[in-house]
Amino acid sequence: MAEPLGWLRRRRRPAELPSARQLLSLMDAAPTGWILLDPLGQVRHVNPRAEQLLASNIALPADGLPLESLCSDAELAACVAIARRQDRPQRLEWRYRDEDLDVRVVPTSGGWLGVQLQTRRSLEAQLEQQERWVSDVAHELKTPLTALLLVGDSLAARVNSGNAHLVERLQRELKRLQELVGDLLELSRLENTLPGSGLRLSTVDLPDLVQQVWAGLRPLAEQRGIVLEVLASPGLAIQADRSRMHRALLNLLDNALRYSPDGEPVQVSFASSVGWMLVVVRDRGAGFSDEDLEHMFERFYRGDPARVRSPRAGSGLGLAIVQQIALSHGGRVQARNDPDGGAVVELLLPLHLQSLQPLSGLQGPA
Repeated sequence: MAEPLGWLRRRRRPAELPSARQLLSLMDAAPTGWILLDPLGQVRHVNPRAEQLLASNIALPADGLPLESLCSDAELAACVAIARRQDRPQRLEWRYRDEDLDVRVVPTSGGWLGVQLQTRRSLEAQLEQQERWVSDVAHELKTPLTALLLVGDSLAARVNSGNAHLVERLQRELKRLQELVGDLLELSRLENTLPGSGLRLSTVDLPDLVQQVWAGLRPLAEQRGIVLEVLASPGLAIQADRSRMHRALLNLLDNALRYSPDGEPVQVSFASSVGWMLVVVRDRGAGFSDEDLEHMFERFYRGDPARVRSPRAGSGLGLAIVQQIALSHGGRVQARNDPDGGAVVELLLPLHLQSLQPLSGLQGPA
């Protein structure tokens, strides 16, 4: 068996790797800036886009130049030094010559480093274009999906034993698609709304609203022996958009129910301090992985399927919607693992609209 396996390995190898000259030509043609640093930290190559972004056009001698000769900025030098010391890619959001840049420093074998420069304006334009495209597609899908649901209902009225399961599956998948389109449209509306605007404010009793939301989930919870524990004192109310708060709490409780083991409670607790209200939703499941904690509020992110305890599938947009609702109220949402086990999601909200303020460095109530 050794010879055939060896032949297979030889077949997998590229016929010929690009030469250094070819790789530099590709780098020069790239739409992003590239700087190549040797193991001694000398600049060995700068492509035209990097020269343009750094407003520099210097001739490199054969033995290269120090990075500070090309750009003396301390932030960039520190990012490069960390990447070299840790031998791990580093990212920097960098303001240079009135330009917002996204910098990535990538270590390679032999101590060489690649420094990629890209304007954040182009990144933001790409994201905005992608979000507009998703919103437009969702709008276009809404009408035909409604028509298909009506067709499904008509078929269900004429179903027989031979095709009942097919019609049931059709209706289930169409409803799932309808929910996905609705979530996309809701997320698009929220992302295009400034914090504090477009809100129908009223006094919202949060513990009472939690009980109302759970009433809609109770049939699903009772099938699995899951109960709701609410830890709250009377009079915990905030000024908020009741409809959006209902949606945020529904997504949080539904998420906790999906990952909660059968027979274990879902717990919601409240605390208020210095103009802020903290809502804490906890399940008794396996908790979040490091990847979950990094990406869970992104669109369409789904956690490890092994954690799911419910057969129902989510759209991957629920927590992204919660995040946008929190931001629209001047708050934030964050996640962690409880020291005693289980996953915790915390929703921090101002008690009054006047409390809207930047949240950097803010600590939630104890």
